[in-house]
Amino acid sequence: MLRLPDSWVWDFWLVRDHDTYHAFFLYASRALHHPDLRHRRASVGHAVSTDLVTWERVPDALVRGGPPSFDQMATWTGSTVRGDDGRWHMFYTGTSMNDEGQLIQQIGLATSDDLYTWTKDDRNPLVRADGRWYEKLGGPREWQDEHWRDPWVFRDPGGDGWHMLITARASGGALDDRGVIGHARSADLLNWTTQPPLSAPGVGFGQLEVPQVENVDGRWVLVVNCLDGELSTGRSARGERGGVWVANAETALGPYDLDNATLLADDRWYVGKLVRDPADRWVFLAFANKDANGDFVGELTDPAPVRWCDDRLVVEGVTDW
Repeated sequence: MLRLPDSWVWDFWLVRDHDTYHAFFLYASRALHHPDLRHRRASVGHAVSTDLVTWERVPDALVRGGPPSFDQMATWTGSTVRGDDGRWHMFYTGTSMNDEGQLIQQIGLATSDDLYTWTKDDRNPLVRADGRWYEKLGGPREWQDEHWRDPWVFRDPGGDGWHMLITARASGGALDDRGVIGHARSADLLNWTTQPPLSAPGVGFGQLEVPQVENVDGRWVLVVNCLDGELSTGRSARGERGGVWVANAETALGPYDLDNATLLADDRWYVGKLVRDPADRWVFLAFANKDANGDFVGELTDPAPVRWCDDRLVVEGVTDW
């Protein structure tokens, strides 16, 4: 478990280098008093572990930039991969505010030779929402910010460059049902082209946060996150609740069966991640979101095994966490 006595911890991502796991996580000081204030004060912390249970905090990875940088408000969720040149590439969300107080979310890059010292790319931001396919600021709607965040970067399974999955909203459709998986492509991790979304709106989600795609025991799955307040009216009317969701997929790039997505974990946990443990077994980690009283917790869980139950991926012992 990763808990900081003076700060809340929430969204995170993991990368493994030999026998060491590196966790990069969003955190903000508990001196803010109310956890809802944490988002605009987030920095990217860093901790290391050899077993996914005991963590050692090391110097922070990233902090927000100064005006007029794209990340002058806060640095948000991302992912880390090793490029063909041997360098580590961290793609992360940068937020800034327009004159109307709305958040603009864009995606940038930082690089490192050792996973400990990071340098932001001078060309940031590298990836922006394209209004041909994605909702941007300026149109009539109820969602107040421009959603373009949480980049999940992975190598093309066929070896044809790199893909980035992104939390995004479609440019059309019911306002509460526009959540889609945004997409961008690159040949070299530096130059990116925004693509049409890999999913369609209208599957019951106002947003599909922190996407991750993995092949678990020969089957592709997409993990996304959506809380009660961001589910569509239709899903809420059916009594569905928010949390960490999983959808079966035909390939890493879809199609994703989001219509039939199921909960991996309810909203006591959030931003679930699938990772291979030191024994090469698939396990599930998340951040603790709510305690028994419904209050925000803000710490990372220990790993829990996952398994297939017929055609559904489940977390073992999740009710006992």
